[in-house]
Amino acid sequence: MVSKSLKHNQHIESNKIFGFWIYLMSDCIIFATLFATYAVMVNNTADGPTGKDIFELPFVLIETFLLLLSSITCGMSVISINKNKSNIVIWLVITFLLGLSFIGMEFYEFYHLIEQGYGPTTSGFLSSFFTIVGTHGIHVICGLVWMLVLIIQLLKFGKKINNITRLMCLSLFWHFLDVIWICLFTIVYLMGVM
Repeated sequence: MVSKSLKHNQHIESNKIFGFWIYLMSDCIIFATLFATYAVMVNNTADGPTGKDIFELPFVLIETFLLLLSSITCGMSVISINKNKSNIVIWLVITFLLGLSFIGMEFYEFYHLIEQGYGPTTSGFLSSFFTIVGTHGIHVICGLVWMLVLIIQLLKFGKKINNITRLMCLSLFWHFLDVIWICLFTIVYLMGVM
């Protein structure tokens, strides 16, 4: 009877992970739409600045490094599942701090651009830039909140199967955000400075 209950619980948890994959695919559609909009609007500068005028590539490279490093530490938290919960928590805390640093830099970039008069209302290009980068940033903030909640749940309840499922889904989400950022970095920033 115990093994039947365990199999049932594992089936439920695998369904949750499958459902989360479906959510990620819907998020892909959102970002695909934003990339398409950006591609249409990139040359609509209204005699304002272009990407070449405003993007600081070394700054964005640091942002990229922080987010990619956070993907490694997030992966380490999943690898630590077979160890004690403190290993998982330590890796999640490091991931959280790296993600928080990334968001801090993104806020600084937005503040700096708006302060110079290059806000989202300046041109179609800047409107689409702020929208696509901002949408990614909102996703990262949601991931950070999720991470904090999961850290608290792990500390309070330990490595229960539902916490492990949450960790797996969080890891999928975080790696998805890294893939989106690589596309953003390439299409928006790298192509923008050419």
